[in-house]
Amino acid sequence: MLGDDKYFLGVDVGSVSTNMVLLGQDNTVKESLYLRTQGRPMQIIQEGIRLLRSKIGESAEIIGVGTTGSARQLAATLLGADVIKNEITAHAVAASRVNPQVQTILEIGGQDSKIIILRDGVVSDFAMNTVCAAGTGSFLDQQASRLGIKIEEFGHLALEAKNPVRIAGRCSVFAESDMIHKQQLGHSLSDILAGLCQAMVRNYLNNVGKNKEIRGPIFFQGGVAANPGICKAFEEELGQSIIVPENYNVMGALGAAYLAQEKVGLRQNIQTQFRGLNLGDTQFQATSFDCKGCANRCEVVEITQDGKSLARWGDRCGKWSVVGVPSPGTRGAETKEEQRGA
Repeated sequence: MLGDDKYFLGVDVGSVSTNMVLLGQDNTVKESLYLRTQGRPMQIIQEGIRLLRSKIGESAEIIGVGTTGSARQLAATLLGADVIKNEITAHAVAASRVNPQVQTILEIGGQDSKIIILRDGVVSDFAMNTVCAAGTGSFLDQQASRLGIKIEEFGHLALEAKNPVRIAGRCSVFAESDMIHKQQLGHSLSDILAGLCQAMVRNYLNNVGKNKEIRGPIFFQGGVAANPGICKAFEEELGQSIIVPENYNVMGALGAAYLAQEKVGLRQNIQTQFRGLNLGDTQFQATSFDCKGCANRCEVVEITQDGKSLARWGDRCGKWSVVGVPSPGTRGAETKEEQRGA
């Protein structure tokens, strides 16, 4: 039996936010963090570990670690992860653990959006949109800032609309110009915001959700799920109820924690690779170099800890990915590679 001070850690590192979840032995979320990545994933991961350590104490033990998100490989290298999974799997696992009957997951984050179709607890289909900002949280942030309102007030103001205006939502540039035009015509702020919510939902369903069979129960996950205006627009467009789970903004991290639990939590002979709660004070460094071995000229990223190489990636052939192969910065390494014709 695990003690009360033993946890599974899930980490979801994206371009906008870095989320962390500590899962207890009773499968409940003991701690969660939602941090802005700010283009500094390594430093924010370390900051998150320091914050968690301050909350759970030095005597606490992390017995399993899972990572997901666009920077999952980087996070896994820094933390010493036991399992690395993509966002689709992590979100699906979290949702199905919370509600085994869920059949559709709508997820809108800061820079991308996705839809996941589940049937009998298994992912049967999915789609992602990473191209246009019109259907993401960053666009809502931008428009809230332009209109001089807090993003936390956006959705509540949209709910006050009497006659939502129709706004073109297929492109962020056209949507913004359309909003400005509607303001100049004298429409109220609430009606414009509600129209923007509806446009965002139409854009999502016409692109990400195109040709998808959306059945209930429907989970709405990601940071944008905090916006009640978007939730209402989804319900009106789909004609179905939308469920926003308790940990909607950290579901990817929660799924990663569950996956770590599945891999190492129930197996006595597997020890976690976690580097420890003191890694927040460790010196990590990321550098890169161009491999000159062939015409591809791959840019190889190398992560070091106190001068020791932990991992490399970016090379297509795998030559540099094997830790232990000296990097070009190592004395004599370049000449040796050139002599081999690499």
